[in-house]
Amino acid sequence: MTITELPFGSWPTAITSDSVVSAAVRLGEVRVDGPDVYWSEGRPSEGGRTQIVRRTPDGTCTDLLPEGMNARTAVHEYGGAAWWIRDGVLFVVDWDDQRLYRIEPGGEPVALTPEPAVPRGDRYADGAFGPGGTVVAVREHHPVGGRGAVDVRNEIVRLSADCPGQPEVLLSGPDFVAAPRLSPDGAQLAVITWDHPSMPWDDTVLRVRDLATGADTVVAGGPGESVQEPRWQDDGSLLFLSDRNGWWNLYRWTPRDGVTAVVAIEAEIGMPPWLLGSARYAVLGDGSVVFARWRAGYDGLAIRRPDGTLTDLDLPFSTVSALVRAAADAVIVVAGTPTTEPGVYRITLSGTNIELETLRAPRDLGLDAADVSVPEPISFPSTDRTGAPRTAHALFYPPTSSRYRGPAAERPPLLVMIHGGPTSQALPLLASSTQYWTSRGFAVVDVNYGGSTGYGRAYRELLQDAWGVVDVADCIAAARWLAGDDRVDPHRLAIRGGSAGGYTTLAALARDDSPFAAGADHYGVADLEALAAETHKFESRYLDGLIGAYPAERDRYRQRSPIHHVDQFRSPLIVLQGSEDAVVPPNQSEMIVDALRARGVPVSYLLFEGEQHGFRRAENIRRALDSELSFYAQIFGFDLPPGEKIDPVPVENLTRG
Repeated sequence: MTITELPFGSWPTAITSDSVVSAAVRLGEVRVDGPDVYWSEGRPSEGGRTQIVRRTPDGTCTDLLPEGMNARTAVHEYGGAAWWIRDGVLFVVDWDDQRLYRIEPGGEPVALTPEPAVPRGDRYADGAFGPGGTVVAVREHHPVGGRGAVDVRNEIVRLSADCPGQPEVLLSGPDFVAAPRLSPDGAQLAVITWDHPSMPWDDTVLRVRDLATGADTVVAGGPGESVQEPRWQDDGSLLFLSDRNGWWNLYRWTPRDGVTAVVAIEAEIGMPPWLLGSARYAVLGDGSVVFARWRAGYDGLAIRRPDGTLTDLDLPFSTVSALVRAAADAVIVVAGTPTTEPGVYRITLSGTNIELETLRAPRDLGLDAADVSVPEPISFPSTDRTGAPRTAHALFYPPTSSRYRGPAAERPPLLVMIHGGPTSQALPLLASSTQYWTSRGFAVVDVNYGGSTGYGRAYRELLQDAWGVVDVADCIAAARWLAGDDRVDPHRLAIRGGSAGGYTTLAALARDDSPFAAGADHYGVADLEALAAETHKFESRYLDGLIGAYPAERDRYRQRSPIHHVDQFRSPLIVLQGSEDAVVPPNQSEMIVDALRARGVPVSYLLFEGEQHGFRRAENIRRALDSELSFYAQIFGFDLPPGEKIDPVPVENLTRG
């Protein structure tokens, strides 16, 4: 095949913004009910709504939700665990009103919870079944005349699985509750709780409540320990994940023996619980435990046999987002690889044999393997908040094409990608939104800056009191290290991120020594004081740990807010924002845009009507990608690939060559 030389950034590619969203889905949770497997699909082509799909043993897949219904909860604003199923009956929270519905096979939705006094004032999530036709769930109550986050009440409720009615409150008082799970006999309730100012990856408590007496037993947790994913076993023991040894590992509790380790390894089984309903381990019929674990930037699967033997499973997966038991010798996973998007798979384990069956295949993007950029884990020198040297991590994607190459004398432009959270992580997974850039001749580095998950609690805590310092240092260090290694053009470094990543983008640009020639801020934070005052309950004290208590540390908030350093902005910026974002309201973006306009810095602003925190609609995802590409083309001076219908995005204050 002939290789054509073209400037980096201008390579024609099959990965257009249309292909990014065409037939795209976001696979979420998975459930097993008898012989059938169920999973959720977020569909950009349907306005971003979440549909529930049932797959029967003959391979038939059926959508279960009627037109317009959206399986999504607003608990914690981020949601998760909006549906569960038993004996073919689906229980689902609808996005529009946040009520819990029961859907019989072939039937219409029936509301089980009352109409709240405030629209969407009672939100439900993370349900589990109990004996006698009952359901327990998390309820987030927003009262009439509430004063914002301060009056929101999170509690555990019990209700009938069969008939509409007023839920019974089982647990109230802690600021937050999650993962209510009833013991096999229904007499005890295991639940995760935590209080401000902690986040669930900081300090949580696993307690067991005797429902007859109301007495609580604290199983694990407290200051310096994050506990999650409690699961009762048939013998009355309770499994859970804890990072008491510095890593989210697996433990067992019984009233007689207390807590004992089941899996103790230097790898993360748990994930930061931004979403409710995480599932990272499953117990097989013989007592073996199949679990996912992050190590050195990559995910994978392993098994712990009853004799304590730990074995990595020889499977291609590099990310696992859900894992549940399917049978005595099988599990279902939602997983992906560096060269495939996520799919749904059944893994059967018989002795040392592993059988892998595809239940929901990933999208076929029609790419040759030579057109896929595979991430390389890299480690590079950086500094902590005191300036002391340490090591940071990232995934590096080189520009990749089977048909094009850049000029020999040039190096590619670099996009420094910053994940959100900031407790999340860069995923070594085929993402068409990343390949959109690499297939055009961009290099991409996805930074796991200090504070990211996947490297243990100590690495995660590097961001304590250091947001806007450590994350920025790592992103700058990654860019300079790659430029110094002659892999990228030091004069065409760009930085982009959404949410918390948007804040880091702005903070990295708002400094005199910024190496970045351009930036893209997706719904990022410009004013930390405004965020502390305006955000929702779940994150209303998050900044206490990342910045410091407010208003005691007001000077630090102002010093680290990009809005107070617009005089140091030199590089062009594109800002993309959802009009209905409750996590980072539009005024955050508009403050920084107005300030840059006034200073004459090149800036472009796109407001997406109807979008919340993150873009879900296909047309908006397309427009955001193409507008950002158009922005870089104007800033870095390359032509857009011929044949693609990309409308140039207006850039104010830009002086044309």
